[in-house]
Amino acid sequence: MPASSVGHMPSGMRPRCVLGLLGFRQPGGNELTVMTTVALSRPRRSSAPRDRASTALSLGFVTTFLMVMVGLPLAALVWEATSDGTQSFWDTVSSPEAVAALKLTVGASLAVSALNAVLGTITAWVLVRDEFRGKTIVNAIIDLPFALPTIVAGLTLLALYGPTSPVGIDVAFTRTSIVLALMFVTLPFVVRTVQPVLQELDPELEEAARSLGASNPTTFRRIVFPNIVPGILSGVALAFAKAVGEFGSLVIITGNVPFKTEVSSVHIYGRIESGDSAGAAAVAVVLLGISFLTLLSIGAIRHYATRHDR
Repeated sequence: MPASSVGHMPSGMRPRCVLGLLGFRQPGGNELTVMTTVALSRPRRSSAPRDRASTALSLGFVTTFLMVMVGLPLAALVWEATSDGTQSFWDTVSSPEAVAALKLTVGASLAVSALNAVLGTITAWVLVRDEFRGKTIVNAIIDLPFALPTIVAGLTLLALYGPTSPVGIDVAFTRTSIVLALMFVTLPFVVRTVQPVLQELDPELEEAARSLGASNPTTFRRIVFPNIVPGILSGVALAFAKAVGEFGSLVIITGNVPFKTEVSSVHIYGRIESGDSAGAAAVAVVLLGISFLTLLSIGAIRHYATRHDR
């Protein structure tokens, strides 16, 4: 079928390909005829309206879900905290007992986050770079705080580090017990955020640095550390947010003595038990603000640290 006749056929009868003849002249002067098939592409309808509708539907679903699960509860918390007026809100959060609980909570959370940044990174390094017996068991133990109820963690720590400790260490009802309990429940965060980064890190970069005469500390500082900083910061942010609001593992082992071992979560619980729901909500709003500002700050640091990767 000549190619010129295709345009005169009805649209419903047009073939999807056209069989044609192409002529080529060889160096010797002989003409070579080649049969070729040319595909005809049908114009495609634009899918932009359908894509926009799908995006709008997905965005609407996500927004509704977040509003119901996060936005409305937070708004209700703020409303409850200010239900007795802003002066009552300020009197509650500035009371000596509330301030002491907040200082202890933030201080212990910062200390635990710093310890997790160091010990969690070392643990992740060992799990990725070293091979040893029982590695699978160690991996499972690291995830145990995720599965274990926090109240059970408190009982476990009290049995090990309490008055009847089998190892002779009694730190129950002290501030040391707060750090130990928070370390237990926040252990997996830094490990699990740094571990996949180390697994994806190309070992040839380290080998190239060593071949150029770099020592192991220099290789870690110049090659490895810049790549795992975002993972460390993410784990630290999660550990801090978890530690600030921790309750179950602390309520038993700390003793909850005001101005000594009472953290903010236990202080909030005490206010609820005494019928002061507005005061409890006020302290909770302060904790929420501290966690939110910390997450924003760490996110900004992570964004700055990874500016060269964008």
